[in-house]
Amino acid sequence: MLLEEDDDLDGEQADEQELFEHYRFEIEKGQHQTRIDKYLMDRIKNSSRTKIQYAAESGSILVNDKPTKSSYKIKPLDIISIVLPTPPKDNTIVAENIPLNILFEDEEVLIVNKPAGMVVHPGYNNVSGTLVNALAWHFKDLPFAKDGNVRPGLVHRIDKNTSGILVIAKTEFAMNFLAKQFYDHSIKRRYVALAWGDILDDEGTITGYIGRSTRDRKIFQMQDDETKGKWSVTHYKVLERMHYVTLIECRLETGRTHQIRVHMKSLGHSLFADSTYDGDRIRKGTQFAKYKQFVENTMAIMPRQALHAQSLGFIHPTTHKEMFFETELPVEFKAVIDKWRNYIVYKPFEEEE
Repeated sequence: MLLEEDDDLDGEQADEQELFEHYRFEIEKGQHQTRIDKYLMDRIKNSSRTKIQYAAESGSILVNDKPTKSSYKIKPLDIISIVLPTPPKDNTIVAENIPLNILFEDEEVLIVNKPAGMVVHPGYNNVSGTLVNALAWHFKDLPFAKDGNVRPGLVHRIDKNTSGILVIAKTEFAMNFLAKQFYDHSIKRRYVALAWGDILDDEGTITGYIGRSTRDRKIFQMQDDETKGKWSVTHYKVLERMHYVTLIECRLETGRTHQIRVHMKSLGHSLFADSTYDGDRIRKGTQFAKYKQFVENTMAIMPRQALHAQSLGFIHPTTHKEMFFETELPVEFKAVIDKWRNYIVYKPFEEEE
């Protein structure tokens, strides 16, 4: 599946499985023995022997469900499975000297803390000022950038108005290695969110199919079967209860478009200030003037969904050591939490209900 930027999402998070392609080949009985890298190169568009070899080194090529080397000679009835990063859509991305908040960088990977308001990838209405434009500048002297790869190491995304950590590959091998981890759901990701209401259970798991809304294709919703959406899994845990809102952590198994936002709305707990999923209006409490003014003032501090990709863990492509990165909540996110904490101290619940 090739990555197609969705105009209606303004370059926001695409399904992470759209950032890489999965192929499956069943070898016919009459197939003569030949190297697997040559076989795949002849059958996968825009591939090269080097890309196929990197995929093998990263464990992304399976023969009969077992990782194999690029020198393996295929046999009749073999079943081949391979995961490859999606090739760049075009070569028109302009490098822009935009400052990046870099948490870590070596020869293989770059870890950045993306601010809210920054689109990850150029799309409709967002052709410049994106993270990819900034990365194109930052990577302009690297070999793969000179080869015209205009999607610098992008293996996952977060929404425009979500802040937090992203890992970017700096080499073709790292791209394959990280893509495989995302495809296998072995990446460890923790988000912190502020949701409307007092969530009933201290922890839980939300599952189901996510697909486009039939009424508004800019938004997504839970669907009743696999023909209308893609399977999704989010684990959540309550961190702090503030009666009107609940601070939670979310751990993702899958990376569907707007996943946490859609899942929390499905529970009746839209994320605070999320204008796309009804979180920008009062969802808990009364419509008393003072309370309404407090909510509006609090949303003005952080006029976007209260969601932050706080931590990320993965296996490094070359050292094979587990890497883990964590950031603090943005200043405005902390300020909103403090506002709610102070409110529940000075405004007893019974005065508002």
